[in-house]
Amino acid sequence: METPFSELVQVCKALESTTKRLEKRRVLGEFLQGVNPDEISPAVLLVIGRIFPEAESKALHVGWRTVKKALGPGKQATLFERPLSILDVQRSFDEIAKVSGRDSVSRRTNLMKALLGRASDDEREMILRDLFQEMRHGVSEGVMLEAIADASGAGINLVRRAHMLSGDIGGVAQVALTAGPSGLERFGLSLLKPVKPMLGELAENLEGVFEEHSAGTALEYKYDGARIQIHRKGDEVGIFTRRLTDVTASLPEMREIALGLPAKEFLLDGEVVAVDGEGRPLPFQDLMRRFRRVHDVDEARKQVPLKLYLFDVLYVDGEMLIDEPYESRWRKLSELAPDYLAERIVSSKPREAAEFLERALEAGHEGLMAKALDSPYRPGHRGKRWFKVKPAEMLDLVIVAAEWGYGRREGWLSNYHLAVRNEETGGFEMIGKTFKGLTDEEFQWMTDRLLSLKTSEERYTVLVRPEIVVEVAYNEIQKSPHYNSGFALRFARIKRIREDKSPEDVDTFSTLRSLYEKQFERKGRVSD
Repeated sequence: METPFSELVQVCKALESTTKRLEKRRVLGEFLQGVNPDEISPAVLLVIGRIFPEAESKALHVGWRTVKKALGPGKQATLFERPLSILDVQRSFDEIAKVSGRDSVSRRTNLMKALLGRASDDEREMILRDLFQEMRHGVSEGVMLEAIADASGAGINLVRRAHMLSGDIGGVAQVALTAGPSGLERFGLSLLKPVKPMLGELAENLEGVFEEHSAGTALEYKYDGARIQIHRKGDEVGIFTRRLTDVTASLPEMREIALGLPAKEFLLDGEVVAVDGEGRPLPFQDLMRRFRRVHDVDEARKQVPLKLYLFDVLYVDGEMLIDEPYESRWRKLSELAPDYLAERIVSSKPREAAEFLERALEAGHEGLMAKALDSPYRPGHRGKRWFKVKPAEMLDLVIVAAEWGYGRREGWLSNYHLAVRNEETGGFEMIGKTFKGLTDEEFQWMTDRLLSLKTSEERYTVLVRPEIVVEVAYNEIQKSPHYNSGFALRFARIKRIREDKSPEDVDTFSTLRSLYEKQFERKGRVSD
């Protein structure tokens, strides 16, 4: 017998009623142990507000307008006597994701109407929370992984590793609870299936990097491009973004490069940069035009040429390398693809590193990446084994709302509400607003995109699903009583829209707080 969806709703309400992490783990663990094996994966995803596994490219393409129509007059009466189950919800979402072609909007609306028509009021609210990623119960991916470890008896490190390698938290839960630790140990890299990239923390300066990387550090140019991973399995090639989106069809030259390398199987990590006729980097927005193009790719290839820079290899010809030290992986990469290596030096001298940083900036790049020579590759992990070194004060933030403009900006959504991610709750905390930095064309694009993500509207403000990531420059972080974070950015301005990044990639509240404290290493402080 299938588990009623109402049980998942009750679990989410129980999670919302407590702030204690251990209690949340207990509630989740007991719930997961009580559902059928084939329900574990969808249950985990629905609880954390994710419709499909992160490594899958499926999408619902359902916005607020579609939901509004589905909730409108003429709601279908249920023809089913049995209650809505967890698997019913999953099947409905799968069916909606398959819709394409002519009349797709109307067919999606009808499918949503059918699903919502079978749901009770509480179930309908939970379905909408899943759709708009507004779960409000404080269960982050980290809490769920801990609950999976508790419920299965597997060690948390083994659970986390399986998740890092697969990008499918639901699949990890299903294996953990049905096959135990031995099942999790079988998780490995699968070619043509994307994995989360390893990430770096923002460094205040090069001196701090050298202190952290006592065993030595490699400095690489940080290119103003888009992160990609290239998979090859015989004659098959897959190219994926940092958001695990398949862009193989849009980047034929990357496929040609992959097929020209001597190994038959590999997984490479690198950056692709748009360049002009003289090889100089083009603006990031020009690169995104290539990533979005699925028609007339050959013409786009002429207009926006691309250059590939590789900086890591995770797998080659039967050998998984993620546990090898960085320096060993670099040697293997140098043998495999010597013509496509990122510009790099190994140094422990601040002056030499500063000169290398200046060369990177003069060449039109963002700055440097600093990587500990002994660091393994940890998919999806952000830590001090890798650092980002940028001269400008920047944060990656997500837009959670926007206000209708006036004057020259009338008719556009602008004055964007910017937020950091709270890694403890999984939610977002606002730290400022800005309308600065965008062109008229970008204002129009942003308005259309935000309206498609609308969850509700107040007098002058449209609240949206947190999905659009922007890179924001600022002059200073200040204490502020006006935002729930307690902080505000002074002179914030958007440098660019980061379509290649997801809400999970934005900077965290702990990073913001750390940057605030670091300001007082060079400034005086008035008592709070």
